[in-house]
Amino acid sequence: MSEGAESLVNRDTPIPVVQIHPADGGTPKAATPSTENGASHRISASKLKDKLESLSDKSGRDSSSRMGDKMFNLLLSQVLPTEELSDSSDTNDLSSNSATRIKDRRSRSYVARPNFSIPTMSSNFRRFNSRIGVAFVLQNRLIRLFTWTQPTQTLSFLFVWTFVCVDPYLLPVLPLACCLFFVMVPSFLTRHPEPEVHVGDADLWQGNLSGPPLAGARTIKPAPEFSKDFFRNMRDLQNCMEDFSRLHDAVLAFVIPLTNFSNENLSSMIYILLLLLSNLLFISAHLLPWRFIFLAIGYTLTALGHPSVQDLLGTPENEQFLADTEHEGRSFLLTLSKSDIELESSPETREVEIFELQHRALHDEHGEYEGFMFSPGPYAPLSPARISGDRPRGTPFFEDVLPPRGWRWSDKKWTLDLLSREWVEDRCVTAVEVEIEGERWVTDLHYEALESEGERKKQRDRLKKKSSKGSKDIGEQEKEVLRGLWEKSRPSRKGEWRRRRWVRGVERMPFRGGE
Repeated sequence: MSEGAESLVNRDTPIPVVQIHPADGGTPKAATPSTENGASHRISASKLKDKLESLSDKSGRDSSSRMGDKMFNLLLSQVLPTEELSDSSDTNDLSSNSATRIKDRRSRSYVARPNFSIPTMSSNFRRFNSRIGVAFVLQNRLIRLFTWTQPTQTLSFLFVWTFVCVDPYLLPVLPLACCLFFVMVPSFLTRHPEPEVHVGDADLWQGNLSGPPLAGARTIKPAPEFSKDFFRNMRDLQNCMEDFSRLHDAVLAFVIPLTNFSNENLSSMIYILLLLLSNLLFISAHLLPWRFIFLAIGYTLTALGHPSVQDLLGTPENEQFLADTEHEGRSFLLTLSKSDIELESSPETREVEIFELQHRALHDEHGEYEGFMFSPGPYAPLSPARISGDRPRGTPFFEDVLPPRGWRWSDKKWTLDLLSREWVEDRCVTAVEVEIEGERWVTDLHYEALESEGERKKQRDRLKKKSSKGSKDIGEQEKEVLRGLWEKSRPSRKGEWRRRRWVRGVERMPFRGGE
């Protein structure tokens, strides 16, 4: 490690592996992976100690890494389940119920990412913790800046903020200036340090930075495990998680009750106000003095971090005043929402349908139709289920028909749909006979084949034999024969299935807390 290196990650030195195998004679043997061909060769148990001692010097640096792996893996194995946490079930559920389930944007079915693994989690955490130190350094500097630890630095920030707000075209210069003054200049000063002056030495002028470099270049390396920097990163990460949790809970406690429609009047009022404000800004945003607004916001937030202001806001009187102001604001919104927002109190109503199916044998002309089941579909002659040969699905009893989930019956009983022709036409059902009176059955039609060509020829011969009776009689006979042929060729009897539609009203069940 160079002298100018900063320890901000664990080293990448490989860890030796030792495997124990039983020998043929029952004596334990030890085998180590060969570095030449990858095969294992066995050594005696007496040489195992010497082998470990020879490896101890070489792997001294890696002992802490192996210990950290074991400690973290043990901790995670006690907290998390041992089986692999996979999203395959979620993928199947989403594929089957994609229309009813809410899309989980963290599922592996949404974005392909590696699955959870305890060893991977342990390794990634150690690597992350070894490299996160620079972020905590930046966080500490920002805390010192906005808490006025050094007022000159805070005032300098306010001057820079003023220049950027007054002239926004200077904003692209800001990252370049930060790179110059906070990255390049410190790196140069590291290679050209000031000369050390001890008591009794000759006086040296310390302002000359010319000449060859006097020190090595500064590099940033990950903090070694079980070092002071590593545990400092863990401490800062612990505190950062606590800060994020508190901020997260505070934001949710303030925003969620206003926007989750637990109080529909209040959330509706907030929605209307945001909609009006959005439309107003869409029209008049170019008229607002945005430079002055951002300048005032920056000065206000910076001033709130001053210790005197914090002490003033932290007094019991001011805390009570802020709490009362927040309560009055919420009360005003509640009163306004109750007076101006009127919600529909009656539940949403719909109509559900069920089809009563009856069946008889196809060639049983004199048989009676028998009740088969109540199905959600009409099982029409040209329906996909009918063409594929599937049997209808449903329940044999009216009492077993349940309302949709989240709904309840609003009518006491089922009602027969008397407008059978309408639902047949709406569904484009063909090859059926519709009853417009009576029980409103919609019955399949079974078409018989026309007579064979031989029978038609016999009919023609019979007409020729009777030709002596006169042209008028022949015409009448032809009409009778044609009428008989039509009677035999038209649909001769009904099919094997018939159905009729029943309807019933439902209403959506209101939500009740605790259900």
